[in-house]
Amino acid sequence: MLTTTLGKLIGWGRGNSVWPLQFGLACCAIEMIHTATASVDIARFGSEAFRASPRQADVMIVSGRVSQKMAPILRTIYDQMPEPKWVISMGACASTGGVFNNYALLQGVDKVVPVDVYIRAAPHDPRTS
Repeated sequence: MLTTTLGKLIGWGRGNSVWPLQFGLACCAIEMIHTATASVDIARFGSEAFRASPRQADVMIVSGRVSQKMAPILRTIYDQMPEPKWVISMGACASTGGVFNNYALLQGVDKVVPVDVYIRAAPHDPRTS
């Protein structure tokens, strides 16, 4: 009984694991790519297969500064993702523009696509450890 239920749970998890689309634009992208290495082991959640095509991805992870010129491309890629789809804004730059408050950068990716999860601050910032 326990083995059968556990087997069904593992099968459900494998069938419903999210496949991330990497949209790394700056230094936070290095931290995002690091999650697929053996030391972090994101594979246990079934998310180790970063997709290069938006048509094969469930979740878009936006990390880094988003420029005004990149905004329409970001929206096009988001529109190409199949439903259901989620967006994670990773880091201060993607969430609020960070320390870069100028005309060339978006002050938050939520101005272009709906964001489901915000991860605050920068992963490499020692003040947030």
